[in-house]
Amino acid sequence: MSENKRQYSQWRFSVAPMMDWTDRHCRVFHRQLTRQALLYTEMLTTGAVLHGDRQRLLGYDASEHPVALQLGGSDPQALAESARIGEDFGYDEINLNVGCPSDRVQEGRFGACLMAEPQLVGDCVAAMKQTVRIPVTVKCRIGIDDQDSEQSLAALAAAVREAGSDALIVHARKAWLKGLSPRENRDVPPLDYDRVYRLKAAMPEMPVSINGGIRSLAEAQRHLGHVDGVMMGRAAYQEPWRLLAVDPDIYGVPPPFATAKAAALALLPYIEHELSQGTRLHAITRHMLGLFRSVPGARAFRRHLATEAVKPGADARVLRDALDFVADDPAHHGSLHGSPALDSPADLAQTAAA
Repeated sequence: MSENKRQYSQWRFSVAPMMDWTDRHCRVFHRQLTRQALLYTEMLTTGAVLHGDRQRLLGYDASEHPVALQLGGSDPQALAESARIGEDFGYDEINLNVGCPSDRVQEGRFGACLMAEPQLVGDCVAAMKQTVRIPVTVKCRIGIDDQDSEQSLAALAAAVREAGSDALIVHARKAWLKGLSPRENRDVPPLDYDRVYRLKAAMPEMPVSINGGIRSLAEAQRHLGHVDGVMMGRAAYQEPWRLLAVDPDIYGVPPPFATAKAAALALLPYIEHELSQGTRLHAITRHMLGLFRSVPGARAFRRHLATEAVKPGADARVLRDALDFVADDPAHHGSLHGSPALDSPADLAQTAAA
């Protein structure tokens, strides 16, 4: 595939699906920062989709488009029916999780353990492709445990390509199902970007997106010289100000707002509507704590939201007051192209707390 064709891939830049983080409030917030990036839901199991409160689980705001639904499961028919439901809800893509290493997911026979069953993954993709008209994609690892990553990723990719998968998103690490926790699996296994590059070279006709440890748009641009798309996870969540440069830097179009502060102010009507429906303010503002870097007043902004948004009856004025601490001048904002260390584990825990 030519570099020119890669430039227009619908997977050129996306924000990773992350459990407990990329809920609908997070996605609406991220959409204020980038109009072009593809957003993903948290993973939903087929059992939840088929038997749970669908409006609560699958409902989203129209502003989120383009938005993809990530499913977890291994039964082709259950996945096909869940995909149909997702399509009926208006999602733009269905993605199958073949990368989550948690014990609960393994017990359900889905997630990363499916790397050992590439033909089953192919059957799942084929069943969904026969049921829906929207793209069906797969997100996987390069292998699990003692698998040879050359063979394991090639086998998985061949199976999903044969089944008609529209794209493959590869987290460029192995998942160790024995001996590492899900959190350790995000950092401990070494990254092997070259393995993903080789996959793309071997499958030039299939869109391939890369994920794992990508901390800046400068890094994303370098990856785009080898693959069709980049998926950013924790850096996008913990430091969402990075997303404000996605549209100009990745897509060559103006950003939705000139400053992160303006983007936050634009979220107020959504917040006021959600509060009227019974949503707690903190459920929305918890995703915003990392919005400012190297901006005068950023620490006061975080402190005010952390202490005031959790209080009973907290309303949109809390966010307005927090934003009053922050300078307006975009020149004060940290470089959108740098690669500073992400927040500490303590900061992360606070940010992700429900």
